[in-house]
Amino acid sequence: MSNFEWVGSQDSFVDTLSVQKHGNLIIGRFGGNSSAGQTKNEDGCLVWQNELEDWEFVILLDAHKTAESAELILKEFSKRKRLIKTLLSGAIDETFKRIEETTLQIFQNPEFQTLCRKVNGSTSCLIVLRKDKYIWWFSVGDCILYLFHPELAKLGQYQVNQRHFFEWIGEVNTFELAVPCYSTGRKELRKGLNHLFLTTDGLLECPGLPYDYPQKIQKEFVDHPNEDAVGALLKKIQSLSVRDSTTIISWFVSCGQDASLPCNQ
Repeated sequence: MSNFEWVGSQDSFVDTLSVQKHGNLIIGRFGGNSSAGQTKNEDGCLVWQNELEDWEFVILLDAHKTAESAELILKEFSKRKRLIKTLLSGAIDETFKRIEETTLQIFQNPEFQTLCRKVNGSTSCLIVLRKDKYIWWFSVGDCILYLFHPELAKLGQYQVNQRHFFEWIGEVNTFELAVPCYSTGRKELRKGLNHLFLTTDGLLECPGLPYDYPQKIQKEFVDHPNEDAVGALLKKIQSLSVRDSTTIISWFVSCGQDASLPCNQ
């Protein structure tokens, strides 16, 4: 069992690269360049993994103004760690049903919404669960999830979720609307090696736009192991004087099961 939690108010990584391995996941962090005006890091992430039960649960956060909203979300999920890990260990059909129900219960809880009104700033939030040959994702805001696989790349498909601007949790809160706005989905992994890659938008919006297309990101992993490739991504944006912070979570899943194919194949 592997557990990791971090928020940028604890350690900003301004002018500093961090690439760490946790289980089979690589977590890369760069707080931005002080020479470009950066003074703080408001990103955050949570990684829970159980290799024996074949699942990973990841939260990626990109807060604005302060990191308080990211801290609040990590605290709420951590309080429910035992409950969530129990449901992740259950039957796969129940797991994917109940994780969405649990997430909505957290964000729609009146007590949580009261706490949101008290924080300074708001955050984008991307949650991803991988169990067996399926992924589930829940997204508020503009963090990004890519799934790299040769069969998908041939069809030009890389990005799993759509970036949605003007969505947040915190001081400004999507879940206080008359109709809460968020996106969620489920996806079957392909047979073979699947690469799951989450990032905040600092990577995409770096000056010079070195990684504005997913193919450019994927290229870094062609001849380099996961840890080295994540480091190369961060070194590139550091060299281009990026101001915004970037947090990356990257891992590979080997799937031996057949995936769905067209009925005429």
